[in-house]
Amino acid sequence: MSFLRSAAGLVARSMLLEGATTAGQTRRHIKRWVSPTLRELAHRQKKLGPQKPEARSGFVEWNERSELFAFGKRLGESFELSHLQRAFTEKSFAHREEERRRQLGIEEADLQMPDNNELAEKGEHIARAYVEAFLQNQLPKVPKEGLQAIASYLLSTETLAHVSTHLGTKDLIHSSEYPPSAESLAKSLKAVIGALADSSGVERAFLFVRDFICTQLSQKDLLDVWTPQDPLQMLNKICQEQKLGEAEPRLIGDCGKNTVLAAYQVGIYADRQLLGKGFGEDLKTATETAAIDALQSLFDTHDNRRPFDFGVQLENKNVRLG
Repeated sequence: MSFLRSAAGLVARSMLLEGATTAGQTRRHIKRWVSPTLRELAHRQKKLGPQKPEARSGFVEWNERSELFAFGKRLGESFELSHLQRAFTEKSFAHREEERRRQLGIEEADLQMPDNNELAEKGEHIARAYVEAFLQNQLPKVPKEGLQAIASYLLSTETLAHVSTHLGTKDLIHSSEYPPSAESLAKSLKAVIGALADSSGVERAFLFVRDFICTQLSQKDLLDVWTPQDPLQMLNKICQEQKLGEAEPRLIGDCGKNTVLAAYQVGIYADRQLLGKGFGEDLKTATETAAIDALQSLFDTHDNRRPFDFGVQLENKNVRLG
């Protein structure tokens, strides 16, 4: 019986190996026509040269109303389609379209095509008001200078263009250029905020700004956004205002002195209390690093701080629109 079992095992293993070899050969096999076809396709592409990207709105199956409707549903918002269409219409495109209609002999009353300038201004006003209120609520210890720097980062063209791109506005924008520039993407996002305020109210626009713009601070090192120009001077000013005593830098330790690998550790003290410490290749750098560390502790902006509360509900009285 043991002999039969061993023989049966050998047969089974040989069949498995044969099947695996056959399957491997099948997977590795490439038809002879594949290589010539790929070479021909590459040759034709090279002969055509670089192709200019084409907007999806130029495709035959493009349905603008359906795309605008789907855009609002993806975001979970209710837009008036006319407002949303206007939000994606650049002024340059509107002028070009009016000129085309004039050449076709269309009546003057039907030539006017609204653009997104007014909506963009309204959206920028709403976004700035909410961002400033959100930062004051979440970073109450940061001075006005720091809040303005962080708000400028959130409302910068690069940040707004990044958000606009990932919301899928690139193919919806009517512009004289394609793909649209960062300025066009940022302006369209502001216009979308204005269109949402006109369609569903200012509170929905506030929540839109919170969910898509303020969240860009998630897992962001605030030192990359705002670093004080003269940290030791600012620290002295803060210590005087809070009556903590005069900030005094002290050398805690050093190593590798008079070498290219020199390292110094400096601590900032006020009234015998350690406020912060830092390292550097020289005393000046170490002192500035220690002062920045002390400011982070006083402003509560360290990496281990309490995370931003992106579910906060700010009352309208806390958001200054006027």
